[in-house]
Amino acid sequence: MPSFDTVSEANLNEVKNAVDQASKEIATRFDFKGSDARVELKERDLTAFADSDFQLAQVRDVLTNKLVKRNVDIRFLDIGKIEKIGGDKVKQVIKIKNGIDSDDAKKIVRIIKDSKMKVQASIQGDAVRITGAKRDILQDAIALLRKEAADLPLEFNNFRD
Repeated sequence: MPSFDTVSEANLNEVKNAVDQASKEIATRFDFKGSDARVELKERDLTAFADSDFQLAQVRDVLTNKLVKRNVDIRFLDIGKIEKIGGDKVKQVIKIKNGIDSDDAKKIVRIIKDSKMKVQASIQGDAVRITGAKRDILQDAIALLRKEAADLPLEFNNFRD
């Protein structure tokens, strides 16, 4: 029986490349000369450092521009609060979301069931598996999810016939 998985995971290689490019740009920009502005990546956490709130916004802007250019959806970013770290310096932790949380998974299953398509959706960990009788019906389900769940950064993989 044909099936596919609906997942939500960022390409970490592209995130790393975007952070490297953002770091290079921050190092060479005139408005960051002599400041402690930088971006660090540790596993699934990005940390932006700067001398002021305004500079932190600029660092975040450079980072998001590089992520968009590398085709990383910025809906994966969970931007935390700005924290003071001594003197005027500030930092901000940006988490990279991985997987579909249970509320969003239930929303996806509800969308599929309400559509009256002849497919079944089941939650499997941090992914949703959708199974149907024909490949064409599964492609219609993908199109439906892209339209109805546009606020979620979804990817469709593991397509099997």
